[in-house]
Amino acid sequence: MKILGSLNGFHRIVASLAMAAMLAFGAQGAMAQDAAEATDTAQLELVDQAGATDASSEAVGAYTPMKPTAGKGMPTPGGIDVQQQFSPIGHQANALHIGLVWVMALISVFVLALFVWVVLKYNKRANPSPSKTSHNTLIEVIWTVVPALILLGIAIPSIGLLSAQYKTPPKDAITIKATGYQWYWGYTYPDNGDFEIVSNMLTKEEAEARGEPHQLAVDNRMVVPAGVPIRLQTTAADVIHSFAVPSLWFKLDAVPGRLNEKLLFIDEPGVYYGQCSELCGARHGYMPIAVEALPMDQYNAWVLAQGGKIAGAEEAAAAAAPAAEPASAEAGAAPAAPTA
Repeated sequence: MKILGSLNGFHRIVASLAMAAMLAFGAQGAMAQDAAEATDTAQLELVDQAGATDASSEAVGAYTPMKPTAGKGMPTPGGIDVQQQFSPIGHQANALHIGLVWVMALISVFVLALFVWVVLKYNKRANPSPSKTSHNTLIEVIWTVVPALILLGIAIPSIGLLSAQYKTPPKDAITIKATGYQWYWGYTYPDNGDFEIVSNMLTKEEAEARGEPHQLAVDNRMVVPAGVPIRLQTTAADVIHSFAVPSLWFKLDAVPGRLNEKLLFIDEPGVYYGQCSELCGARHGYMPIAVEALPMDQYNAWVLAQGGKIAGAEEAAAAAAPAAEPASAEAGAAPAAPTA
């Protein structure tokens, strides 16, 4: 009986120890599971934060090409006049163009009326005895002086337009360089980090999918700010090209080894199409120009998305930084010597 009692006591001790061990291992397992779950949660949170950061970065750097407006900055079917203008020089030139058309129309009507009058009044049937008059001083003076005055009236605004077309860009103008290649364009932004955009013509299918005119649409447009002066420089890498955008009244040759420049100012945001206007080889007709003018804030966002920098940002930051304090203001420095 004593032995049985001892065995029962021993079993109770073993059972207690086993129960304690199980509880200890269970607690450790729960703690380990909790720690693992906490680690997984932290990792998921980090992944979510990284994803959110990437998403926000993509949102900031995202760029969607502007949809063109039908009939704006592009040729129209059946058009009989110059394209609508969207630059100050274009408005000036278009006004002169319309004025000259009216001058030509009036002169043509006058000459036609004079010709009909002469035919009807001085034909053989109405005037069987022709006049022997060979000179008329007054008429000769009139038909010499009046055309000269008309040409002078045309010359004055023409010279003004010619001068305005080659006006020097202001110092604060944003510089953009267009380089002609056989057969595509490259656009460099010296004031925004000197990065380059290469522009090639889209296929017919790609242009139609994007809602743009065929043989004018490109994969990468020349993006510029609207409402600010632009110093547009042109050059070429191989042969002579010509950068021309009719709706902006802009045309400037791109010559190898030479840098030409002219002022470009676009009135409002939009997409404006042009083409190379100098015979430059077999694919001359397949190197179009697409200029996308954006508001200044959107242009700056586009520049940053291309890896560039904002023009003048570093200078503005340096100017806004507080001036360095004198040495005497530093801790432990000797006071500045008094001035006489």
